[in-house]
Amino acid sequence: MLDIKWIRENDAALDAALKARGADPVAAEILALDESRRAEVQKLQDMQSRRNSASKEIGASMARKDTETADSLKAEVAQLKSALQDAEEAVRELDGKLETAMAAIPNVPFDDVPVGADENDNVEIRQNGRRPGWNHQPLEHFDIGEALGQMDFETAARIAGSRFVVLQGHLARLERALGQFMLDLHTGEHGYTEVVPPLLVRSEAAYGTGQLPKFADDLFQTTDGRWMIPTAEVPLTNLVREQVLAHEQLPLRFTALTPCFRLEAGSAGRDTRGMLRQHQFNKVELVSITDAESAIDEHERMTACAEEVLKRLDLHYRVVTLCTGDIGFGARKTYDLEVWLPGQNAYREISSCSVCGDFQARRMSARYKRAGDKSMYFVHTLNGSGVAIGRALIAVMENYLEEDGSVTVPEVLRPYMGGLTRIERAD
Repeated sequence: MLDIKWIRENDAALDAALKARGADPVAAEILALDESRRAEVQKLQDMQSRRNSASKEIGASMARKDTETADSLKAEVAQLKSALQDAEEAVRELDGKLETAMAAIPNVPFDDVPVGADENDNVEIRQNGRRPGWNHQPLEHFDIGEALGQMDFETAARIAGSRFVVLQGHLARLERALGQFMLDLHTGEHGYTEVVPPLLVRSEAAYGTGQLPKFADDLFQTTDGRWMIPTAEVPLTNLVREQVLAHEQLPLRFTALTPCFRLEAGSAGRDTRGMLRQHQFNKVELVSITDAESAIDEHERMTACAEEVLKRLDLHYRVVTLCTGDIGFGARKTYDLEVWLPGQNAYREISSCSVCGDFQARRMSARYKRAGDKSMYFVHTLNGSGVAIGRALIAVMENYLEEDGSVTVPEVLRPYMGGLTRIERAD
């Protein structure tokens, strides 16, 4: 959520940022609501002040035995009591309207974010590694997995419907190996603290990271009102909700390997075959909690941590800066890591690393204090995939495909595979 004080002073900048995002201007609406609320609050405060002073005057009149004045003041206080209830209700109503309107405003991109309409306007900033140079025909992951007899979409559909998969045998172990490798890398070398968080969260937690109310249609909700997490970003970032941290504690860095659940309500007809876009998938998430001065450097650091996963797997990828029309709701700047998939002859996103400023912290009331400073400041939050395991599995299968249909196990994963070097068709 944005700072209402900032909007008062930067209404034109807000509307310009929204235009760059492809959104409608809202500053006039927000400022009108804010002005109405402030006027009503002033009216309420004036009535409260008058009630307090009238109450004191009643005592003084009674002491002078001026019953006529005292009775008049009592009547005024009674009228003020009723008017105060109406004013308090009006303030509550305006508070709700303003909060609802503010909650719908996306974050303001940094000045260096490229302006563009959609993913076609994203800007590539670097590439790493080489594409596989073999001569045999590339295949998509579902063709490889089904031929190996270890990837089954039909059985998954009978069990759960579309956009699910059953992995078996060595492919199931390969997915597990990828997750364990990523966790070991991020905790052992990158300084992240491993967390096993709840997979169900309250509405307040989903609101805090910006999933609610905007993305409710893309989330699974349980019968008791909780939400299944679309990403571990939600519980990890909310670890600091409603807290005041000491500045010396920052930065905090968390990682988790969790299942993620998404309805994919807006992706009808996209990636309907295979594992690229599923209702349930596993992902290693990275979250950092820091201050304003460190956030940009932390963003570069987090992105490098995610890149290291792909480097160790020896996968070709590129890093792109998302343009204003493609950036996420809560982000000020985002780098996407796009891995090369030979079967699709295309790059596909495998990690998205975003810096959110204090946007989420305001929604969560997450703050910190500096030593010797009475003021409190909102923390700055960052999140990134480190990386999506299902998509990493796809990338390994397609890039390490052999001519005979087997898949070579990347060297870095072999210790997690019991020394297995090649995945072949199951008997």
